[in-house]
Amino acid sequence: MAIELTEASFDDAVKSGTVLIDFWAPWCGPCRMQGPILDDVAEQVGDAATVAKVNVDEAPGVAAKFGVRSIPTLIILKDGEVDKQFVGVQQASVLVEALS
Repeated sequence: MAIELTEASFDDAVKSGTVLIDFWAPWCGPCRMQGPILDDVAEQVGDAATVAKVNVDEAPGVAAKFGVRSIPTLIILKDGEVDKQFVGVQQASVLVEALS
């Protein structure tokens, strides 16, 4: 299951390890399609990576920090640094492969 990150919890959650972050909003149709896919990815990768979501309406500072202009945007961070970035709905297989 993907965890929800806020502006307060973001930095601590991504400072080490591999983290897949989904920048989304509840009013975004494609974002709602991405949600169940993310949960599937979280189940497949287990403890190898953290899967998280950031609501851009509730954490605009985090979205701005990464230059998120359209959603869903998915970013993979390794030890706090951007490793890969995707825009638009991504299939589980693509995300699992990107995390490995």
